[in-house]
Amino acid sequence: MMMVTKSLQLVVLLVSCLTIITIECANATQNPNIYSVNPTIVHSAVSKGAVCLDGSPPAYYFEPGFGDGAENWIVHLSGGAWCMNVTDCQRRSEGSNGSSKKMGQLNFQGIHSKNDSQNPDFYNWNKVVVAYCDGGSFIGDSEYIDPSNNSSKNLQFRGQKIFYAVLEELLEKGLKNAKNALLAGGSAGGYPAILYCDYFRDSLPINSRVKCLVDSGYFVHFKNPVLERFWSWRYGGVAALQGAAKTLPKSCTSKMKAELCLYAENIQEYTKTPFFLYMSAFDNIETQYTLGDEKYTTIDEGLGSACLNASLREMRSDFLNAIPKGNDPKHRGVFIDAMHHHTSLMTRWSFEVALEINNVLAPIAFADWYFDRKYRYLIDEIHTMPIKNTFKQVTYVH
Repeated sequence: MMMVTKSLQLVVLLVSCLTIITIECANATQNPNIYSVNPTIVHSAVSKGAVCLDGSPPAYYFEPGFGDGAENWIVHLSGGAWCMNVTDCQRRSEGSNGSSKKMGQLNFQGIHSKNDSQNPDFYNWNKVVVAYCDGGSFIGDSEYIDPSNNSSKNLQFRGQKIFYAVLEELLEKGLKNAKNALLAGGSAGGYPAILYCDYFRDSLPINSRVKCLVDSGYFVHFKNPVLERFWSWRYGGVAALQGAAKTLPKSCTSKMKAELCLYAENIQEYTKTPFFLYMSAFDNIETQYTLGDEKYTTIDEGLGSACLNASLREMRSDFLNAIPKGNDPKHRGVFIDAMHHHTSLMTRWSFEVALEINNVLAPIAFADWYFDRKYRYLIDEIHTMPIKNTFKQVTYVH
């Protein structure tokens, strides 16, 4: 009997040791720069009317913080363009940008990296990426009912309710006790990072440091109608489908059409909470949507005609005139580069691939501004034409 007991104890001890070794080996080999996160489906949101285009519940991706970052939070609103008409939105509802049924794992990297040497200010924060499945920058609260009574073609435009429902769950998850918090958004998610910045601030303790970050989502209203024509069509469709006249701030819609209120320049003055804009003066989505897909390589290679180059200079001028002025960098910081690229939070945040202006790397400029170390307002004034989009692939040793 004693022999059996000792043998059993030996087996238990061996299994425990193997388990510990396995866990330690897994942690040791995990790449902290990029790792996969599963979606969290917010089933409770459905009863609140917060659903994706196809009526499925919204979702977010969450990686818990640790160490002295356990009470700090990044909430990152995803981007992914817009749908402008019913057919476009029905097509979108069949994929991950319109249905949580189609969502899989998401690779966290960049500002979500857990590498303290490449992302020293945010590596151990709670990290959230809110899935984008409403097609309208989280602004809508309307629906489309198919006239032929084919329910599979019905559409729900509930981005505003998605934002509120996900935020409510995150607050209960610990965000309500945050010491430091950041609402960020990239591309189509950049506009709502301004739109909801004050609401986000007001949802958190008064003594918390709360700021917002717009990553390549400050698309401007060009003065030249030839440059503006595709944006007017795009935003006109989004505003109509999403019911923007009802959901966007009356401080803006009482003065202009709802589609004009989709330009960040027309709402940013009403935002009291500090925000930081990181974007290229030659954002390649801005140039693509404005000048046409076929011009991408020509612009990237610097082979534009005199007419094309004049348009690029005009676009840069309008952009720089539309962004917040530099007289109050504490409340409106910027990092405006000249590379022909789009978004940086996920791809260009590590020091080895980050862009710089005046010998200051973008992630350092932002962190200085966020933590009140130095209020940065940096614009590349040297390059008045696009710099080729070179992206250095980095092989990390871990």
